[in-house]
Amino acid sequence: MNWDEIVKPLEELKDCSICPRDCHADRAGDRLGYCQSGIGFSISSIFAHMGEEPVLSGEHGICNVFFTHCNLQCIYCQNYQISRNRDFVRESLFNLVDIICEIEAILDSGARAVGFVSPSHFIPQMKTIINALTQRGRRPVYVFNTNAYDRVETIKSLEKTINVYLPDLKYMDAALARRYSDAPRYPEIATAAIKEMFRQKGADIKLAADGTIDEGLIIRHLVLPGEIENSKAVLRFIAEELSPDIHISLMSQYHPTPHVADHPKLNQVLTVGEYEEVLDEFDRLGFHRGWVQQMDSPFHYQPDFDNKRPFSE
Repeated sequence: MNWDEIVKPLEELKDCSICPRDCHADRAGDRLGYCQSGIGFSISSIFAHMGEEPVLSGEHGICNVFFTHCNLQCIYCQNYQISRNRDFVRESLFNLVDIICEIEAILDSGARAVGFVSPSHFIPQMKTIINALTQRGRRPVYVFNTNAYDRVETIKSLEKTINVYLPDLKYMDAALARRYSDAPRYPEIATAAIKEMFRQKGADIKLAADGTIDEGLIIRHLVLPGEIENSKAVLRFIAEELSPDIHISLMSQYHPTPHVADHPKLNQVLTVGEYEEVLDEFDRLGFHRGWVQQMDSPFHYQPDFDNKRPFSE
């Protein structure tokens, strides 16, 4: 694979419609779209993350690549330091080799998987990184860690590339999605994208000898304080439209950021009663695979992206 083949996916960014915003922005020029992201490799952190689900982190962690900006603007985002659509120092294309070398160093430490975090608006860059890794003889497990605000066509294009889909199904309430994440038609778009992920991977996951994941689909859902009915609706969709055999990561780790300090619902952590109500629905619907969190989790998943290792582990 030559250099032109490696960077060929970046051509898509000259008329960008890779996410449902469908901006048709010229990200190679000055006419940027909703995410305000260009053609470069805007990556805030690359490190071996031990705080993911056990099948992802394993003994050595997953090499997570955190893209900046986001195609959602959740008012409560824990990664707000990097997800807000403001100016960042962007990695140029010429720094790609350095990024890959850093990833390789992490892979050499024992991590089996590379996870792309918030990749929806950076899928061409993600493909370019994968191309470069392939050229260097690297074939890790690739994890697509997404907010699920993705085009079905884009997910279809990843069928032979991505090993593990890790979508967060945030809302089944369209008004809530607009209010909290500025995401028109989120339930319609996200459920269609996840149905395509399910078509590709099914409900079962494949594990390696060391217990880490080789292939599959894991759906995450963050339970928000005061929005329990939304969480129940998310679980009902998965059970009724997909399968109760899917692995679910049901998270209680919500912690208010300074941006929601005055919000009437989001300025507090989840209560025990709220989480237990959602867990009761989880059990009632027949889910039997996945992970739940302890109620002290809000105090263990607060990143600081000013640090080289943003998550304390």
